[in-house]
Amino acid sequence: MTHQNHKAERFRALHVPGKPFVLFNTWDAGSAKAIATSGVAAIATSSWSVADSHGFVDGERIPLALAIDNLRRIVGVTELPVTFDLESGYGDEPKLVGESVRLAIEAGAVGCNLEDSFPADGKLRPAADQAARIRRARQMADTANTGFFINARTDVFFQRPAKQHDEAMVAEVIDRARAYAEAGADGLFVPGLVDISLIARLVGASPLPVNIMVGDGTPPLSALAERGVARVSYGPGPYLTAMKALQEAAKAANGSRP
Repeated sequence: MTHQNHKAERFRALHVPGKPFVLFNTWDAGSAKAIATSGVAAIATSSWSVADSHGFVDGERIPLALAIDNLRRIVGVTELPVTFDLESGYGDEPKLVGESVRLAIEAGAVGCNLEDSFPADGKLRPAADQAARIRRARQMADTANTGFFINARTDVFFQRPAKQHDEAMVAEVIDRARAYAEAGADGLFVPGLVDISLIARLVGASPLPVNIMVGDGTPPLSALAERGVARVSYGPGPYLTAMKALQEAAKAANGSRP
């Protein structure tokens, strides 16, 4: 566990508001090896990418045992810290979330994302219910004594299109961030948020370092840094880029047949 603790400490230290580090998300051992050669400081999985690469759709359709085995293989090919996209924890009850965290730690992860929406339909869980799930995850992580980093993901900004995001939604996220921080979360992940003024408002009030996901309309890294963002993730983007390149190469090869 000493080596895992050291990697967890390195990963936690990367979360500096105003100096965001970039996670170019991976999906298997081969992609992790490729990404590791680029000089990144850590490796992160993307649940959407992992699921699709194994023939499943996102939303906890890929069996947890398979996702954990994939995680173990990724951890085995790099000395970098690896954080695992645990989706919604594979269970509504806190004890099930705790068990999922235990499995991720045993596989070598130094952190995870944990969503506050239901996998089946994307609707938000009550904040108190999610706090209880985070609390159990924290208890399990503390029992393992590895310095495990819980990145509390809130899907508030997935409930409406980006053009409809407003201050009321930011206020809801801030309330959730406070509850999640009290329950033991270490970071706040807000996919879907792209408005730079709302990002600044959230960062200024959040008790946790803020993680932004790159998507259509996401401000440049420099702008995010100026507003105090601590972490930037690419989500399924790298996988989609790789699959598009593979498709184009296959078409070109097929078209060049004599």
